[in-house]
Amino acid sequence: MSDRLTVAVTGIGAIIGQGIVRSLRQCRQPIRIVGIDRNPDSIAPFICDVFHAKPACDETDAGYLEFWRQLIASESVDLVLPGIEVDLFFLNDNRDLLTGSGAVLGLNRPALIDLAHDKWQLAQTLPDAGLTPIPALRDAGWQECIDRLGPPPLLLKPVHGNGSRGIIRLEDETDFEYWSRKSAGKFMIQRIIGTDNEEYTVGAFGLGDGTSVSSIIFRRSLSLEGNTSYAEVVEDPVIAQATSMLDDYFKPLGPTNYQFRKENNTAYLLEINPRLSSSSSLRTCFGYNEAQMAVDFFVRGVTPEVPHVRPGRAWRYAEDFVSP
Repeated sequence: MSDRLTVAVTGIGAIIGQGIVRSLRQCRQPIRIVGIDRNPDSIAPFICDVFHAKPACDETDAGYLEFWRQLIASESVDLVLPGIEVDLFFLNDNRDLLTGSGAVLGLNRPALIDLAHDKWQLAQTLPDAGLTPIPALRDAGWQECIDRLGPPPLLLKPVHGNGSRGIIRLEDETDFEYWSRKSAGKFMIQRIIGTDNEEYTVGAFGLGDGTSVSSIIFRRSLSLEGNTSYAEVVEDPVIAQATSMLDDYFKPLGPTNYQFRKENNTAYLLEINPRLSSSSSLRTCFGYNEAQMAVDFFVRGVTPEVPHVRPGRAWRYAEDFVSP
């Protein structure tokens, strides 16, 4: 292995992949970045050192696995970091088949990846971790939802998925009937917890033994796409304690993102992203570089240094990129 590592980053046409690239550019050592994306007409080819377009086939196709084997070999990839969920699931499902390829897959524990994909099942485990789940129902009619969860508005949330995609605010029974039909039963109904000013996203780098390399807490606002648009570094003992309890129970491995809302001084978990998340590049701005930690941990086999987190606030904004 040379001093210059080669890291493959997927989904670099999207915000998470682009954020991983920005964080890798700020690593202590030079990183050669191989970018992968479905769309060759995105900005992706311009922000990495080498670009590969995904083949026009489904992830379950045998040719797709062969694409990954050839890419890892031809580019001498040292580490693979997934930037979108579909790649996380593909790599997780094919760990054994890609073992021996020469690359390390920067993945969390398989059990946590599978559990985090199902928000309903995840919520059922929270009392065992010592946390109170958000009141929610499945397979219930509108009247039962009101009786047990309280008056509207309520939230319809897909069981699978991440961020705020597919989440619908239900004001009345008409909303409920329409969106429940559209969602084909793959949803749950939740009580709305807290306010938009009480939402938090936490970055923690798990060591697999119930501990993590410190953590960084943002109080945040969301864009319409469900990504963090504003972030402020905060110290919050309630969120910090909930993070520690989740670390201890789930024993995550590598970059792990917890999202919370707070109500009456209680932290309620919204979801776990067992991977690098859309706010990773913002965390790097404040000294918490999860990409650097992943290189140290997965490739070099050392415990990442405890970062010095700087206080401050950050905003995301659109910017033009022009190529001749």
